[in-house]
Amino acid sequence: MTIKMHVVFWLVCVSLIALFVLIFNDVLTPFVIGIAVAYLLNPLVIRLETLGTSRTLATLLILAVFVLLVIGLLILVVPPLYRELAQLVASLPDYLQSVSDRLQPYLSRVEAEVDGANLDERIQGVVQNNLSNAFTLSSSVLGSLLSGGRALVSFLSVLFITPLVAFFMMREWPAVTKAVDDLIPRHNHDEIKDLLEKIDTKIAGFIRGQFLVALSLGLIYALALRIAGLEYGILVGLLAGLLSIIPLFGSIVGLAASVILAWLQTSDLVFVGIIASIFVVGQVLEGNVISPKLLGGSVGLHPLWILFSIMAGASLFGIVGMMISVPVAATAGVLLQFAKERYQDSSYYKAS
Repeated sequence: MTIKMHVVFWLVCVSLIALFVLIFNDVLTPFVIGIAVAYLLNPLVIRLETLGTSRTLATLLILAVFVLLVIGLLILVVPPLYRELAQLVASLPDYLQSVSDRLQPYLSRVEAEVDGANLDERIQGVVQNNLSNAFTLSSSVLGSLLSGGRALVSFLSVLFITPLVAFFMMREWPAVTKAVDDLIPRHNHDEIKDLLEKIDTKIAGFIRGQFLVALSLGLIYALALRIAGLEYGILVGLLAGLLSIIPLFGSIVGLAASVILAWLQTSDLVFVGIIASIFVVGQVLEGNVISPKLLGGSVGLHPLWILFSIMAGASLFGIVGMMISVPVAATAGVLLQFAKERYQDSSYYKAS
């Protein structure tokens, strides 16, 4: 088979997959989550199998424990998270007024240089009008979603379909992998199999590692900020942990948000420094303890590559695109490295 035929074959495969995702984008969310859960938990099922447990029973046990852990985590996290979010929304006008008051001396100086125009009132008017419009728009969008029932249907589909997908995928994982293996062209079987193993290492390292890193950082930040006395510390800490799926990004966003909140809360530079130091210590722990233990050197995905893939996936396919973006990025990374090695081994590259 010529190189041209190879390229055409794989381009057709990728195009068909992209078309499938585009057409069925609205219903794929619980299936993608279910497959991710199955991929995450499959090593535990294999371990139980080696101890003599049937695959079906091992799947049921592992999935049941996982669901109970998720429910317990939600029970612990959601109520305080909801309270802090509601308090933040209620306090937002006060924070905006506080910012306006603290900037008043600078605004007055600028105002004096703009022909006596009442700049402060105009700025406050613009802020209040836009804030009012934002709340009105948010309420309208939320109301229409809830009245249409779409949000409820999506939530229920994820709640009930995801465990079913995870169960069947975990139970049938050996059959699925065999079916994929049978589809690999025989003349390139060993080479493609090697590439798939490298891709699996990348994806497994991220899903089974980076998500645990993000969860650990979220809990550490939330607890530390709460103990330090930062208002909305749980909200900011968990958000920083969630965004830490992209290395460094979550800590940078969390640091900026918490420092601003600390300054608005007390205007005490010592308190602001304590809050900032929490994220510095968190990064030291993440780089020297958490990531080496959970990730090792298996991931190898640059933070900018992850950020680009998530943004591109969201732009093309929405929520589903975000969820599949990292596996696609890991796959692309391995294939690009393979193409680079082939190019550097070619006569064209070596020709003098």
